[in-house]
Amino acid sequence: MSHPQHESRPAVTLSVRVPSEARDLLEELSQATGRTKSFLAAEAIEHYLAAHVWQVKEIEKSLKKANSKKAKFIEHQKVVDWLNSWGNEEEKEPPK
Repeated sequence: MSHPQHESRPAVTLSVRVPSEARDLLEELSQATGRTKSFLAAEAIEHYLAAHVWQVKEIEKSLKKANSKKAKFIEHQKVVDWLNSWGNEEEKEPPK
């Protein structure tokens, strides 16, 4: 994985405490891949942050949409009944 943000901004030092098992796995991966533990840890943190920042932003966006006056909801039981009808001869239309 390339680190485009590293090209324009200098890296900073960050100290973290990890369980000894995680440290051992990091050491094993470092030896197996020829990458430094620092590189692997930084890459893991970047992947974690990218996924979780995306998730939080999507949740916030969904909450804003759900709280708007234009929000439309379907009763849970109507959705359950529709899903339970799948594959039956009398499959229902999606609820509206």
